[in-house]
Amino acid sequence: MLKSLPPCDAAALIDAGHAMLIDVREADEYAARHIPGSLSMPLSLANGGVLACGHDCSLIFTCQTGRRTSSNAGRLLARVPGGSAWVLEGGVEAWARAGLPLAGRETASRLPIMRQLQIATGLLVLASVLLSILLAPGWIALAGLVGVGLSVAGTTGWCGMAHLLAAMPWNRRATA
Repeated sequence: MLKSLPPCDAAALIDAGHAMLIDVREADEYAARHIPGSLSMPLSLANGGVLACGHDCSLIFTCQTGRRTSSNAGRLLARVPGGSAWVLEGGVEAWARAGLPLAGRETASRLPIMRQLQIATGLLVLASVLLSILLAPGWIALAGLVGVGLSVAGTTGWCGMAHLLAAMPWNRRATA
């Protein structure tokens, strides 16, 4: 299990050259706002290879709030030889609250892919239920398909809808 590390302690380790920060958020989230010097390695693109940063160096994983890294701790730790790794407590949001520097561009007009995904899946399930009540019971199958897609995404880390949303014109510039 990965232990959490408060932002100020993480910053001290990074500044001293004893740690490297790995950001597991999607590319658009990283582009909008990230910790300077962090490496972008989205969970959705993780190839399962070994991650290392050298002798006397730990890896610190981060996401927006720390929930994504905590829920994928086992998967992330499996990629670190010797298990010298941490989760940034509170993620990028806690880093910002601690007054530590951030980089990237804020894109207030563009929602992160994960929020777009949540909106799209919610609307698909709602539409499916309403259509099955108002038109034909067969429409409930759409809700089942959404459930299967979410289950596959949760177990494998690969989400087809997220990739589809990333390819949309309003997201192309953010992920380039």
